[in-house]
Amino acid sequence: MSTITSNRIPIVQGDFAVSDIEGAVITTVLGSCVAACMYDPVMKVGGMNHFLLPGNPAKGGSDQSRRYGVFLMEKLVNGLLEKGALRSRLEVKLFGGAQVLEARSDTGAKNSDFATNFVRNEGLALISTSLGGLQGRRVEFEPCTGRARQKFIGMAVPEPEPKKITKELESVGDVCFF
Repeated sequence: MSTITSNRIPIVQGDFAVSDIEGAVITTVLGSCVAACMYDPVMKVGGMNHFLLPGNPAKGGSDQSRRYGVFLMEKLVNGLLEKGALRSRLEVKLFGGAQVLEARSDTGAKNSDFATNFVRNEGLALISTSLGGLQGRRVEFEPCTGRARQKFIGMAVPEPEPKKITKELESVGDVCFF
């Protein structure tokens, strides 16, 4: 879990943070990863995680488990409960899951599906989502107010269409080859 060094709390892949400090902002940058922002409006406490892969790790309890959605979703919920939040009041916002690499497997879509299903299966209130697309995101979350902002980054620029030659070549006469 990240610790506060100022009012900004940066988290990276496999990390989460929970805060009830007024003015704190939890931040992360996402590509195919997903971040869940959870907030209890009565206790004014919130948190964010950042996971790399959907589901469970093959090896339970290994250091690799921090990369998986189920581990980080549970850590975030438990961290909020420790600060006095109630599961029944948690509001969730989901971000990320972009397809930033051309690959056979769309990890971003799998992460998005996992996060959405986790929230629904746990009976949590899904307030909003910004999932998918082709661009990364910078996400900022205010844990005491539940406000979240995102900025798209890594603008996907389509390749220009090849130019077509519209002018016909002029005939310059006969050509002899030796």
